[in-house]
Amino acid sequence: MTPPRGGEVHSHVPPAAAEGGAGDAAPAAAGAPAPRGLVVTASNRASQGVYADKGGPLLAEALEKLGFAVDGPRVVPDGDPVERALREGVAAGYDVILTTGGTGISPTDRTPDATARVLDYEIPGIPQAIRAEGLAKVPTAALSRGLAGVAGRTLIVNLPGSTGGVKDGLAVLARILPHAVDQIRGGDHPRPDAAAGSPS
Repeated sequence: MTPPRGGEVHSHVPPAAAEGGAGDAAPAAAGAPAPRGLVVTASNRASQGVYADKGGPLLAEALEKLGFAVDGPRVVPDGDPVERALREGVAAGYDVILTTGGTGISPTDRTPDATARVLDYEIPGIPQAIRAEGLAKVPTAALSRGLAGVAGRTLIVNLPGSTGGVKDGLAVLARILPHAVDQIRGGDHPRPDAAAGSPS
């Protein structure tokens, strides 16, 4: 697979995914290829090597445990490079793209704006749940402007840049990503008695 231009992509393919196993969950049907995930870190300083990217590797590891074949983290500067990375990821057919960084209210925090230009439609419940998870710990979680939605057949979710914010987001995503990918792929809704509280 040719990685998207403009940033280095490291491929992480866990043994479970390579062998068709599920890790902690099984978003792919038996015999189907493992779902593919891309991790994008939006950070001017990390992209310049001022400090190491910490959130991106956490996201890549979590996706692997959910049975995804993962590329990244791809570290790009804030702003327009994020939009380019997202568009290239959608064109490459990733099932999920998770971003970290650039979701706040500082002048350089433009990841949600870049994401909004790429999405076909939003899924507001995902960022609402992520903010609620964070608000249980720190009030500043309310300042996150992260979005989630679908572009083509790709689910895109913005997570904060802090490791705490990433962990809060993962606590939510671990419960819903396999189902979300299945739905975007055209899967049927589960029976009400099989998944209480799932949308019908």
